[in-house]
Amino acid sequence: MNIKDVKEVKANPKIPTLVPGDTVKVRQKVVEGEKSRIQAFQGVVIKVHNCGSGTNFTVRRISYSVGVERTFPIFSPMIDGVEVVRHGKVRRAKLYYLRGLSSRASRLKEKRIEKFGEEIKPVEPEPEVAALDAAAAAAEQAPTAAVPVAEAPAVETKETK
Repeated sequence: MNIKDVKEVKANPKIPTLVPGDTVKVRQKVVEGEKSRIQAFQGVVIKVHNCGSGTNFTVRRISYSVGVERTFPIFSPMIDGVEVVRHGKVRRAKLYYLRGLSSRASRLKEKRIEKFGEEIKPVEPEPEVAALDAAAAAAEQAPTAAVPVAEAPAVETKETK
């Protein structure tokens, strides 16, 4: 029996596409008695397990010099949202090697991603450079006296004979 037969499973629209190496902030609903609150857990995605309706991702962080890992199911209604803080530059699908590293050594380089649709403003020249360009343009426009150009003497080569 499959869970899809019992209930139609929908992906949570508040969860973006995640890849290992991303630093994410996961907001999860926590129910304590009759009260419920939202608790945030920020860390690095060390694995994404894709298996249909059982898809989940594991997030690792260092808390008081102790590594803490939590696994979150993507289809869970208890996840209020996931925010990608930064994209890490990694070359592996499972980052289990981070477990053996200290907090400083386990830092990942950031992957720079430029978003499409944003306008990139050109860098304006500095005022000093603009003043020099204006002075050069004025010098070009000033009338100059015709200076005779001396021609070099013709040299005979084998080709010209």
